[in-house]
Amino acid sequence: MNHSNIVGGSTAKRVMACPASVQLCAKMPPKESSEHADRGTLLHNVIAEILEFDKPVESCIGTQYKNQTLTEELIYEKIDPALQAFEAINPAEYMVETRVGFGDFLPGVFGSTDLLGRRDNRAFVVDWKFGDGVVVDAEENEQLMFYAAAAMRTDAAKWVFDGVDEIECIIVQPPEVRRWVTTPARIAAFEVELLRAVRESSWPNPIIKSGEHCRWCAAKPICPEMTGAVDRAARLQIANLDKQSLADYLQKADMLEDWIKDLRALAFQVLESGSALPGYKLVAKRGTRQWVDEKAAKDFLLKSMVEPYKELEVISPAQAEKALKKIKAELPSELVVSVSSGSTLAKDSDPRPEVLNLGKQLAQLTKLQ
Repeated sequence: MNHSNIVGGSTAKRVMACPASVQLCAKMPPKESSEHADRGTLLHNVIAEILEFDKPVESCIGTQYKNQTLTEELIYEKIDPALQAFEAINPAEYMVETRVGFGDFLPGVFGSTDLLGRRDNRAFVVDWKFGDGVVVDAEENEQLMFYAAAAMRTDAAKWVFDGVDEIECIIVQPPEVRRWVTTPARIAAFEVELLRAVRESSWPNPIIKSGEHCRWCAAKPICPEMTGAVDRAARLQIANLDKQSLADYLQKADMLEDWIKDLRALAFQVLESGSALPGYKLVAKRGTRQWVDEKAAKDFLLKSMVEPYKELEVISPAQAEKALKKIKAELPSELVVSVSSGSTLAKDSDPRPEVLNLGKQLAQLTKLQ
């Protein structure tokens, strides 16, 4: 996942919105890696190996990157859904982890695609997103359009786009898959916009603009747009405060944090009681798969000639699926149940379904009688 220090796929949105960010980011020290970033790199490396070398998934268990190790649970939660999405996309031909660039059109600008593919007159640009935080949409996604435009100018990758009528941009963010179909004309228009932003980024006083794109910008601490806003707010609100007043404000901040915590707890209680709360709902926390009946699971595995025990305990559903795959058998869905550890508060826009409130459902049924 190598990218230009001018602009790459992951920074295209920021640079196009704020060309000044290029010079500002160049002044910042290298950003240290994080546990989440290292896990993402591990998962990218693993799925690339599986697709490029037709490597069995189970053989990747134990693969490491820095302090991250691929476990069965990560395969079940991330790798398996991503591979299912790949099978649904079903490209006739594809290439993984390909460095693409703009050549003389934009010297020094390049990036690394996760997957490029083609079927008939449609090209595919796929990006794996293995994080659990921010939901990434595929429509008008600058990162995917950057990869498409760069790949069209890269000798090793241009075959994917030669003569196609449609270009499908796909974000695979397990368990979700988001798709957007566009045209070569839209990618060409994007390329012109990118060229303008990159050229302007080298000017003495390029446009500087704050917005949603600032979220992941490394230059926030030194950005005049950011520091100016902070300075103005500070001058207006605390110019005349003494140290005692500041200490009093800190105490109020502690109280406010407690209030927010209690507010969320109250909202949870309201929804759990069966009442409606506009804009919010309860959703299930991530579930873990368990056997409905361990004896029934053991009997099925024995009949399937699969060893049901590991260290004197019945193997997990995930372990059973891996063993059954080797003999081309499937695990009956009625043997397994996904058990959530409880409910949590979420906005209505959250894609997870609302949990079933039995009290509320019974009350509604009573009204119908």
